[in-house]
Amino acid sequence: MTTGSGNRAAPGGSGGSDDVRGWQDTSEGVAADEGTALLNDESQPRKDSWVGSEDFKGLSWWNRPSVWWLMVPYSTFTLAFGGSIVPKLNLIMDLICHRYFRDRLAADPTFLFHPVIPGGENPECRIITDVQQKVATFTLLLSVIVGLLSSLTAPKLGSLSDRYGRKRLIVISSFGAIVGEVIIILAGKYPEVVHYNWLILGSVCDGLGGSFTAGSVLSTAYAADCTPPSKRSVAIGYLHACLFSGLAFGPLLASYFVKRTGSLLFIFYVTLGCHLFFILFITFLTPESLSKRRQLLAREKYELWQADLDPPAEWLMELAVWFPLGKVFSSIFHSARTANPLGPLAILSPPGPANKRVRRNLFMLAFIDMGILGAAISAGTVIVLYSEFMFHWGTVEASRFISLTSMVRVVVLMGIFPIINYFFRTRPNARRRRESQDPAQPEKNSGADELDVWILRIALISDVIGVAGYIFVRTVPLFILCAVITALGGLGSATIQSALSKHVPAEQVGQLLGAIGLLHSLARVISPIIFNGLYAATLSTFPQAFFVLLTAVFALALVASFFVRPHVFIQEDEVPVTTTASEGEERSALI
Repeated sequence: MTTGSGNRAAPGGSGGSDDVRGWQDTSEGVAADEGTALLNDESQPRKDSWVGSEDFKGLSWWNRPSVWWLMVPYSTFTLAFGGSIVPKLNLIMDLICHRYFRDRLAADPTFLFHPVIPGGENPECRIITDVQQKVATFTLLLSVIVGLLSSLTAPKLGSLSDRYGRKRLIVISSFGAIVGEVIIILAGKYPEVVHYNWLILGSVCDGLGGSFTAGSVLSTAYAADCTPPSKRSVAIGYLHACLFSGLAFGPLLASYFVKRTGSLLFIFYVTLGCHLFFILFITFLTPESLSKRRQLLAREKYELWQADLDPPAEWLMELAVWFPLGKVFSSIFHSARTANPLGPLAILSPPGPANKRVRRNLFMLAFIDMGILGAAISAGTVIVLYSEFMFHWGTVEASRFISLTSMVRVVVLMGIFPIINYFFRTRPNARRRRESQDPAQPEKNSGADELDVWILRIALISDVIGVAGYIFVRTVPLFILCAVITALGGLGSATIQSALSKHVPAEQVGQLLGAIGLLHSLARVISPIIFNGLYAATLSTFPQAFFVLLTAVFALALVASFFVRPHVFIQEDEVPVTTTASEGEERSALI
C-alpha cells in the first residue's frame, strides 16, 4: 500500500530534498524496488550485483567506484586526525599555561615558575587545577563553535552530494581543516604574537567546511552508493576501521616524531601535509560514486519538489528573465527566504500512516547515533585529561592508551565483523537465492535485518559495561581493561549508519545522512557543554561523575535499541519524471 501523491515527503528546507512519490512501509518483508525503473539492461547480473550496480556496468576498474578508493586517502586523513588529538590538546594546555603563568607574574612580580615551552614537556601544567579547568572550558568553546556551524553546513553538503556527486563535496569540506592546521602552527610557533584565542578562527573555518561530520557523512554516502545492502555494514565498518587505525597508529607515530625531533609542532606540519594529500587523491584518482544520470534525476526531483513546496515570487521570476545575473540573485534570495536550519530533520518523519514503523526506526536509530557520537566526542578529550590527572601520564603514555583501544576497534571491524557478516548474512542470503526460482535476480534493499539489530545491541552492552567500570577502577591495568571492553562497541556506529542507509531510496542516502550529520553537529555542541562542564565542575570533588553520566547515556541508548524493528524501509513508487529537458531547464532557471 502506498500513500497518495498528496502525502509527499518534505525533507526540509536548508538541507534540500528529493521528490518522494509514495512512501511505503514494507515491514512485512516486501523488498524495495529502488532504481528498478532505471534499469533497461536484461543481461545476466554478476553474483554480487544489486540494482544500483547497473550504473557502473562496463566501466574499467580505475573508473569503477568502490569503498577501496577511499581507504588510502581516508587512512592518511585519519592518521593525521588521530596523531594530532593528544598533541593538539597538550599544545592548547601549554599555550593556556604559558598565558596563565605570564598573568600571574604580571600580578605578582615575585612569582616563581619554570618557563613554559609550547610543545615541550611541561609537567607542572598538568597538575594545576586552574589550568585544567581553563583547558576544558576552551576546548568546550571550540567544540561548540564547530558544532553550531557544521550543523548548518553538513546537511547542506550531504543533500548537495545527492545532486552533484560525492567527491567534489568531500574536497570542499576538507579546506576548513587546512586553515585550522595553519593557525595552530602559527599559535604554537609564535605564542607571544599569535594568541591562542586565534584557534577560534580555525574552528570557525573548520565548522564552515562541515568539519569531520561532513567528511564522515559524505564518505559513508559514497560507500552506500557502490555497495550492496548485504555488504554495506562491512564496507562502512572498513571506513570506521580506517578511523580507528588512524587513532591507533597516529599517536604512536606522533610520539615517535616528538621524541625524534624534540618538537610537538612537527606533528602539525605532517598533519597539514596529510590533508593536502587527501584532497589531491580524492580530486585526481577517486572515481565518482554517483553517475551523471542519477545526479540529474536527483536534481530534477529536487527542483520539482521545491517548486511545489514554495514557488518563487513573481518578481524573482521577472528578475531571473530580464537581468544577466538575475538567476543567481533570485536563487540565493529564494534559498535564504525558505531556509530552515532544522528542515533536514523532516526526512526522519516520512508522512502517511503506513510509515509509522519507519518513523519509529529512523527516530530511534538517529537518537542512538546522536548519543553515541556525542558521548564519543566528549569522552575522548575528557578521558585523556582524566588519565593525565589521575595517573600523571604525559603525551607518550596518553598516545599509547589511545593507540591500544583504537587497535582493538580495528581488529573487531576488519577481522571479526566481516566473519560475522559472512556466516550470518552473506551465506544465508546466497543459500536463499539458490533456492529461489530466480537465483540470478540482483540484490535489492530489504531494510536493516535482524543481524544489524543484534549487533547494535551487543555493541551497546559492551559500552555500558566498559564505561561503568571507569567509575570504580583506580589502577592503570584495570583502567585499560575497561577501555578495551568499551572498544568492542566499535561495531555500533558502523551498523547504525548502514542500517539508516537501508531505510530510504538510493537517491536520498546523502540527504538522510546529512540530517544525521545535523544531529552529529548538535551533539558536538550539547555534549561538550554537559560532559566537559560536568568534568570541570567536579574535578576537585568527584571527577568520576563524568563516567556516571556517560554510563546513563549508553544505557538509555541500549533501551532504545529494543524498539528498532528489522525489515522496515521506505519504497519509492517507480513513477517516471515526465518533464522535458527544456521544461526542467526553464524551471531550474526560475528557482
